[in-house]
Amino acid sequence: MKKILFNLTDAELEKFIVDMGQPRFRAKQIREWLNRGAPDFMSMKNIPESLRDALDEVAQTLPVKIIKKLESSDGETTKFLLELNDGEQIECVLMRTTYGNSVCVSSQAGCAMGCKFCASTLLGLKRNLTANEIFSQILVAQWELRADKFNDKPIRPNGDANNGDVSHIVIMGTGEPLQNTENVIDFIERANRDMGIGWRRITVSTCGIVPGIDRLIEWGRPINLAISLHAPTDELRSQIMPINNKYKLNDVLDAAWRFTDNHNRQLMIEYILLGKKNENGETELYNATPEYAEKLSELLRGKNCMVNLIPWNAVDERDFASLSGNAVHRFQDTLIKNGIHTRIRRERGTDIGSACGQLRLNNAKRK
Repeated sequence: MKKILFNLTDAELEKFIVDMGQPRFRAKQIREWLNRGAPDFMSMKNIPESLRDALDEVAQTLPVKIIKKLESSDGETTKFLLELNDGEQIECVLMRTTYGNSVCVSSQAGCAMGCKFCASTLLGLKRNLTANEIFSQILVAQWELRADKFNDKPIRPNGDANNGDVSHIVIMGTGEPLQNTENVIDFIERANRDMGIGWRRITVSTCGIVPGIDRLIEWGRPINLAISLHAPTDELRSQIMPINNKYKLNDVLDAAWRFTDNHNRQLMIEYILLGKKNENGETELYNATPEYAEKLSELLRGKNCMVNLIPWNAVDERDFASLSGNAVHRFQDTLIKNGIHTRIRRERGTDIGSACGQLRLNNAKRK
């Protein structure tokens, strides 16, 4: 197995390079390339070709390798299939928006949550990602964005002042972040310290792991918290989200309100709108009925939150149906009538399977 240079400390990297018969200053040059997200040694243009060839024989740059890259038809979204050093695979998504460049990162290889509407959990949980493996996903996206003498890629303009860099992070990819809390916290600390990404531009999304939310409160950073709610009653939520059998709806929301009260942050409530086919092949409302809209309003009335309504994105292996735009807007209208701040999420990258709930490894190794 090749040595991963990004995982080495500066002292370890220097020793590695010196042991190859190279001067110490080469280690500093290589570190600069690693921090830019160089995907291979051939990208390191100020390193002698002979050293690049030698390094390629015994080492790799990052703890992730790009296996496949998919671009959406509108050019706004790029999905990366990445392979880890042990052969496991993950995905991350780069979204170019008017407010900046946002990266959706994975926190686990696979997922154990078993949500009935989601593709990410189809193969089950393989393992947690290290902080380095999570951080490397940001570097992959950063390399894609940077337009300079090192990679010759054009900057795609947007309205953010970040000059083409990654500006926002959402930990909403494959996996449950709060089953891997310490590595996620380490990653966020580094993204803030090393890349200058502000706390308020970082969002952690959870199915509702109450001890993990309490750990975020203890940690004390004013990041954004998103709760994948998707149902306003325990009975319904347990049918589509097995985690609700362990952490009940009110317990999850109580923990979330503690977080928002502690940081004066608006809580994001994620709610996927699902339909079901009846015996006649017609689509019926599942969790998007007027009754459920009223129950959701009762749960959230008077709270500092925003409901993010997510039209369900088709997943072949799941037994649900997408709803019409009219059904989605009727659900939203009920919430607005009841004074609940809400919006309908604009889906990005549905044509490349990178929208909410679609992340999967189409060519993953089924072990």
